[in-house]
Amino acid sequence: MEKRILLPTDFSDNSWSAIVYALKLYKDEACVFYFLNSIAVEGSTMANLSNKLLKIMKENALRELLELKDMAEKSNINSNHRFEIIISTKDLNPAIEMAVKTYEIELIIMGTQGATGAEEFLFGTNTVHLINNLRTCPVLILPEEFDFAEPKQIAFPTDFNHFYSEKEIEPLLKLADLYNAKIRVVHINVEESLDELQQYNLIVLKSFLQNYEHSFHWMPNYAKKTTEIKDFITELGIDILVMVNYKHGFFEKLIKEPVIKKMGSQPMVPFLVVPE
Repeated sequence: MEKRILLPTDFSDNSWSAIVYALKLYKDEACVFYFLNSIAVEGSTMANLSNKLLKIMKENALRELLELKDMAEKSNINSNHRFEIIISTKDLNPAIEMAVKTYEIELIIMGTQGATGAEEFLFGTNTVHLINNLRTCPVLILPEEFDFAEPKQIAFPTDFNHFYSEKEIEPLLKLADLYNAKIRVVHINVEESLDELQQYNLIVLKSFLQNYEHSFHWMPNYAKKTTEIKDFITELGIDILVMVNYKHGFFEKLIKEPVIKKMGSQPMVPFLVVPE
């Protein structure tokens, strides 16, 4: 069965880089890639646009999407890859949500230029809004113009306070299956020992990972989570970071931390965010 992957694009070098990453990540898989472009404008501006001007905007977007599709087809060697195009007059996030529902999208892959001077240490505000409101599809967010590397090491930070369902863990396992990756579960010690609930959730998580090469890592609570995650990524040579975005959970606390100068506004590696 073909995987259905959504690739939002604004035709920038950054979005093309995300497309190239997606094609390489799934080079051996049968996939349908949907290129989505939003031509939404401010409501007050839209009211003043003539039908003729709106038509020109759609024609320009269509032309660029077709050129993008042609580039992808020519640069791609997998005959099991198909490409479709989507033009939306909605704002980007509603356009993405509509596409996910209409085309039964399994994964969104998009680039981010990060946030400079904003609360979010990893992403721009629009990206954070998307991942916090889209509850039906995982989002893989790439650093700006990130070069592809086969994901052999996957980090999965958790505080063990959440009971992970099979649906939440499945994207992590599917990612590991692509390149037989090792899963590194990391827990930052904010308590002296795990309570009964955390112990139970740990046992359940171990059961999900039993057929995968994995390890558990306990890190002392010596700095902000952003700094500790960065150190963990560097020390273990992590290729992709995976988190489940559940209410009041680890991910929510992470993105609310202030910008850390040492970390910068860019994620160091691709970041897969899985909805609860």
